[in-house]
Amino acid sequence: MNIIDQITSNFLNNKSLYIGEKVTMSEHMIQTAMIAEKNNCSDNLICSSLLHDYGHFILENPDNLVNQNKDGKHEDIGYEFLKKYFLKDVLGPIKYHVKAKRYLAREEKYYNLLSKASKISLKIQGGVMSNEESKKFETNEFFESSIKLRKFDEMAKKFGLKIKSINEYKNLLISKLI
Repeated sequence: MNIIDQITSNFLNNKSLYIGEKVTMSEHMIQTAMIAEKNNCSDNLICSSLLHDYGHFILENPDNLVNQNKDGKHEDIGYEFLKKYFLKDVLGPIKYHVKAKRYLAREEKYYNLLSKASKISLKIQGGVMSNEESKKFETNEFFESSIKLRKFDEMAKKFGLKIKSINEYKNLLISKLI
């Protein structure tokens, strides 16, 4: 099975709810990609948005980790798996989208927009960034795209929304392979 078929299969067959939310992981990632499209983002960022939580497909049971207050580092797991296949500009925002949440959560307005589940995972993922961490993160080459992805991520948890099929993204995925 090639990587595109494997990704497609995971999206179609994984019916696990996104941790603490009312949508599946697949629905969440597709919604995130659709928001990136609606915001006229680059194909790279749309692809990043589609795959940003792919590490959750690889982890045995992300819910168990949350229940045990453990960070599964899904962003690192997804990045490490996908880096064999995809362009660097697709991978960067995936690797740093959790740091982007920690960065954005410094603002009370953003923090208050986080879902209950997202606030719980924020604590597990290291909490709100310090000023020192923030300054360092602002110099990251993927800072802006990671921030955009993270904002789309938080909006992509709508139950019952009509969404695209993963099959509609096959050509995009193929175009971003190395």
